[in-house]
Amino acid sequence: MAGIPPKPWPTGEAELLEPLVRRVLAPNPSPYTYTGTQTYVVGANEDVAVIDPGPNDPAHIDATMAAVGEAKIAAIMCTHTHRDHSPAAAPLAAKTGAPIVGCAPLVLKTDLPRADEAFDTTYAPDRVLEDGEQMRGTGWTLTAVATPGHTSNHLCFALEESGALFTGDHVMGWSTSVVIPPDGNMGDYMASLEKLQAREDIVYHAAHGAAITKPKQLVRGMIGHRRQRENQILRLMREKPRAVSAFIPAMYKGLDERLIGAAEMSVTAHLLDLEKRGMATLDEDVWRTS
Repeated sequence: MAGIPPKPWPTGEAELLEPLVRRVLAPNPSPYTYTGTQTYVVGANEDVAVIDPGPNDPAHIDATMAAVGEAKIAAIMCTHTHRDHSPAAAPLAAKTGAPIVGCAPLVLKTDLPRADEAFDTTYAPDRVLEDGEQMRGTGWTLTAVATPGHTSNHLCFALEESGALFTGDHVMGWSTSVVIPPDGNMGDYMASLEKLQAREDIVYHAAHGAAITKPKQLVRGMIGHRRQRENQILRLMREKPRAVSAFIPAMYKGLDERLIGAAEMSVTAHLLDLEKRGMATLDEDVWRTS
């Protein structure tokens, strides 16, 4: 996980990344969002799509509208419904009359402790995109790529005209994605990484961090990293059965204390996946190999 770079950051500025893509950084930096959530405006002068409108922050909504300019918003598209991604969809739709299109709604009911951004319960899409379905505008086509794992409703969007893929939180430009049960699922996440590895996208535009210009190389490394974590967990369980918290000091050296909860949930996701595969067993809050 990379450290947050020193300021100034381009918060609120419309940055042109490629002819059909502009990026606007929201003012919500944190240990989980890096310098903030990045909203993308796809299209040119006639009509555009807004991907991951971000938090319901008036300044960010105004900055997004400024980036759109005189164009019509044909669709407000959300990769998933964490609170830093989709809450601006409703006020932006109210301002413009644009439909909300993309991932399915999700309200997670759980009493488990959470370390990631909470889910957005206000999200109400006008159209849910299934894997392979498209949204079209003048000179642009966005195809939904289902990538469950970080959340069960996560989608990426492929810009067919340029070979770019908007990866939300599934693949980020600064850190591996946090997978938090019960909605986050490590088995699904790994399968989704394999799915992206088989694609031929040229560049990834993530919701957090820089553009990823060697996507296959990065995804291959992410798959290897997760397999390494799984092997660490199996080795530690073979040494002795242990509670989730006991894995963290051995697996995450020098971890920011603010991220301990996230690390515990990620280890839990691995353990639940190992349990499903018959390789681990939970007994009175202690995990052991099967």
